[in-house]
Amino acid sequence: MRHILVAIFLFCTFFSVNAQKKKPVFSIQIDSILITKPITYKSINSFLRPFRRDTAKLKTLVLKFEEKSYLDGKAYVENLLGIQYRNYSLYQKAITTHKAALETAIRANSIEFRVFSLNMLGVDYRKIDANRTALDYNHEALKLAETIEKPSLGLRRSIAVSLNSMGNIYLLLKQYDLAIERFKKSQEIENSINNQLGLAINYQNIGYAKDAQGKIEEALEYYQKSITINNKINNTYGKIICNSSIANIYIKQNKPTVAIQLLTKNFDAVVKLGNKEYLSFYYVSLGWAQSKLKLFSEAEKNLNKGLEIAQKHNFSSSISYAFSHLSELYQYKKDYKTALKYYKLSDEFESKTSNERNTQYVNDLIIKYDSDRQNNEIKSLAKQNEIAQLQLVKNRNIWIIVLVTLTLLIAILYFLYRQRLFLKEKRILTLEQEVLRTQMNPHFIFNALNSIKHYIINNEQKNAVHYLNKFSKLVRKILESSSVKEVTLKEELETVDLYMNIENIRFSNEIQFEIKVDDSLDLSTIKVPPLVLQPFLENALWHGLSSKKGDKKIILSVFKPSLDFIQIEIKDNGIGRKASAKIKSNKTINRKSIGIELTKERLHNFIKGFKNSFSLIFTDLIDENKESLGTKVALKIPLN
Repeated sequence: MRHILVAIFLFCTFFSVNAQKKKPVFSIQIDSILITKPITYKSINSFLRPFRRDTAKLKTLVLKFEEKSYLDGKAYVENLLGIQYRNYSLYQKAITTHKAALETAIRANSIEFRVFSLNMLGVDYRKIDANRTALDYNHEALKLAETIEKPSLGLRRSIAVSLNSMGNIYLLLKQYDLAIERFKKSQEIENSINNQLGLAINYQNIGYAKDAQGKIEEALEYYQKSITINNKINNTYGKIICNSSIANIYIKQNKPTVAIQLLTKNFDAVVKLGNKEYLSFYYVSLGWAQSKLKLFSEAEKNLNKGLEIAQKHNFSSSISYAFSHLSELYQYKKDYKTALKYYKLSDEFESKTSNERNTQYVNDLIIKYDSDRQNNEIKSLAKQNEIAQLQLVKNRNIWIIVLVTLTLLIAILYFLYRQRLFLKEKRILTLEQEVLRTQMNPHFIFNALNSIKHYIINNEQKNAVHYLNKFSKLVRKILESSSVKEVTLKEELETVDLYMNIENIRFSNEIQFEIKVDDSLDLSTIKVPPLVLQPFLENALWHGLSSKKGDKKIILSVFKPSLDFIQIEIKDNGIGRKASAKIKSNKTINRKSIGIELTKERLHNFIKGFKNSFSLIFTDLIDENKESLGTKVALKIPLN
């Protein structure tokens, strides 16, 4: 029926055109699309593509489509209008327009245009460095698109855009490998739907990441792949961006003359395009290349032009870029005072921008680990179910053993049973450890990241970097230890030292922690279970020292009382076990440790096959007036 209506309309139009003056193409297209009212991006685009960069016509279409209640068409046009505002660096207008497009798509009940609008908002917010908001919009777009079992061509394209946008956010956060991974996933989809523009964009973005990693030859290859496609499809924006990137590579390859030729050749196209951010980058790149050739006057003029445009429109990256190359220019001119001034400005601006982005990144990490905690709870339930299944198998085998006790093979069967029982008990113990570890890790990581975030928010960059370094090392050691039965005592002491450093942040670094090791010991030859000391230190912290006023100390001593044993003592000057027990019910800190009883089980499992057993003694330290001086834990572990 729809096709018949289109045919009737075209027939009537033919005679109308011959009877009157020719009707404008734009009016004809409006009339045509309002007859059929297509609902997909592809079908609407086939009518309106010629007008996609004409903001006056796009505004006319918004009003016309609202009047005719053609909401799918209105959502399409509002998204294109927002893109044009963004291309002219009018980011707030772009955001407002894309939000209007999102509202229209919701009214139209169109998932395709909702996803399209969410992706466009993600790009808008990324352009103004609001990375958290951008990431939220792109995640929402991807999640919505993936609810469709068989997505249309437009939805598949939107999924590719979501992945590309998340890659660009990782690029801003200097997570280059993660960025490349997202770009390549986006590229796979673009390739499957034969979207040449999408392929060109992803090639360009991968080139950015490779360039940032210092792999300029690989970056140049990706840029050239992108420019080839952009030339083929005559994409002006893509050609300008690629040529600017290629010129920067030539400068880094010490080919400034070639770079200047390329930039000059494309300069008129950049000015005509009207995008102030691209224009700012072109001026700065041109000035950088000229400074390499000692053309100082021209270089200074172009660098300042680029900086002026960037400052006027608050383009963070361009401002930092211009300051950096102005500093380099004045170094060439041997004006070291001015060079230092611009270097400090560049460093200050880059630090400010980087700090804002890193704060956002740490917040995103906290959310990620909160999600991981939920996933770990699911894994924990699965492992507990596996333990229950093993217990059922164990009980069944006991009945089998009872039934075969009357046979002459009872001894052999009993031996095999004991072997199998031993392996299963060991497996159960391992699973219990993994269950507890999955409960502990997200909690500890969450608190540690929150503490580090405090330093970042307070702009204490050195402390933030210092503790973030220690935190990353601790996480790596915990992950490495989780897959082994034993580690060297040297590694264990390094791990607990990192653990105490991180936990000490929560105590405002009030705890004095000291490790004393007998000089005659070779710690790299002594084996202990991984993380065996952590529960005792945790008890000392949270039951001994957390409620104590004044100085707080923990001393960890390692010595060899005899040839067959190594002894580890942990002394704290806390309130003592009795006082701790009295106030335990009033504690508001909700913490979970691995637990002393589980640690004893792990030690029992560890020393199977040793000649000697371990010993664990808790001693309450008191003075002559029977007042508590703290607690001492003495752990004696056999060496063979």
